[in-house]
Amino acid sequence: MSKPVVAVVGRPNVGKSTLFNALAGERISIVQDTPGVTRDRIYAEVSWLDRTFTLIDTGGIEPESKDIILSQMREQAQIAIDTADVIIFMTDVRQGLVDADSKVADMLRSSRKPVILVVNKVDSFEKFMPDVYEFYNLGIGDPVPISSASKLGIGDMLDEVLKHFPEDVEEEAEDDRPKIAIVGKPNVGKSSLINHLVGEERVIVSDIAGTTRDAIDTEITWQGREYIFIDTAGLRRKSKIKEELERFSIIRAVTAVERADVVVIVIDATEGVTEQDAKIAGIAHERGKGIIIAVNKWDAIEKDDKTIYKHTDRIRQVLSFMPYAEILFISAKTGQRTKKIFDMIDVVLENNSMRVATGVLNEIMSEAVAMQQPPSDKGKRLKLYYITQVAVKPPTFVIFVNDKKLMHFSYTRYLENRIRDAFGFQGTALKFMIRERKDG
Repeated sequence: MSKPVVAVVGRPNVGKSTLFNALAGERISIVQDTPGVTRDRIYAEVSWLDRTFTLIDTGGIEPESKDIILSQMREQAQIAIDTADVIIFMTDVRQGLVDADSKVADMLRSSRKPVILVVNKVDSFEKFMPDVYEFYNLGIGDPVPISSASKLGIGDMLDEVLKHFPEDVEEEAEDDRPKIAIVGKPNVGKSSLINHLVGEERVIVSDIAGTTRDAIDTEITWQGREYIFIDTAGLRRKSKIKEELERFSIIRAVTAVERADVVVIVIDATEGVTEQDAKIAGIAHERGKGIIIAVNKWDAIEKDDKTIYKHTDRIRQVLSFMPYAEILFISAKTGQRTKKIFDMIDVVLENNSMRVATGVLNEIMSEAVAMQQPPSDKGKRLKLYYITQVAVKPPTFVIFVNDKKLMHFSYTRYLENRIRDAFGFQGTALKFMIRERKDG
């Protein structure tokens, strides 16, 4: 079941990032070794009154001239319209109502998406409320006064946001067909890949309604099993977004990854793996999805007996935080190895849902501890008492120890490698939670 998506739109310096940080809290720095993701964090999971949603910050652009401000605000508004279930439109009480606010309000009004008009920097309701009333002139509902910096009024704002979340989510929850997101930079061949899979296998292929994201989902049957492919490129054509704005292609990837069971990251073989590929891969890794790296345009590469190894090494080097990812070299143009994607998807789905018995896990942990002693600090040594699996999608393990501070990241990675040696878990991240249990 996909979480609702809430996008924050507004001019530079109205306080979008401050609100984002206030809502995201400590979650913003959860990931430590995912390149590119923590440095330019634009989304977070937020919980309010037992509802969880994905918050997207469309800000971070500081244009030089007013013309550029307006054009980029339009693009921000458009991406919010395309991807969000609810839009928070943020304005600034101290700057007052400006022309750019009115123009974006016109776009949002015609989107037919729920819009919460938020007036920020209201540090004193008594002092600033007369100025808040000016924003009624935008004609998109009652302005909600808040102060991101002081965290005033944020609860009232979130109450308004929750009112617009879809109640009827049963239909999607019951749909157990695997959902496969095809993500990657612009022009790497995402649409070509889906078109090839659809065109060759003409069995029960239809476009099904694409949820609130306005993306087109494609239903493909292969050897009797149905799959739903989520094509992020379809969204691009609809919104006519300039492709150089890589931030927005990452936003599209976030919303597609959120809904998917397996993420196929398409990389251009002629370019090699790039920093933007790493950012998109980091999103899928962080969300614990099954991951396949499809290196497309393989037909355009001059090859010798070492070519495939060189490309694999380079991918493993740049995407070192996800050594478990499956790699497949394909050509969407010629159809080379594209059908192998289905076999790989099935393997990754199985691994992402695999459960390991507690007794077996503890045997593996005991052997690992015997082979490599746990770390110690100032005479105190880490003791590992017990390990158990508590969840799937991704497989999640809890390890009980005497002192969490002694559980170094490298030792957790060592234990992960021993579990992978025993069970493989190809194509899926493993999550570990460390809990303290005192002696006796």
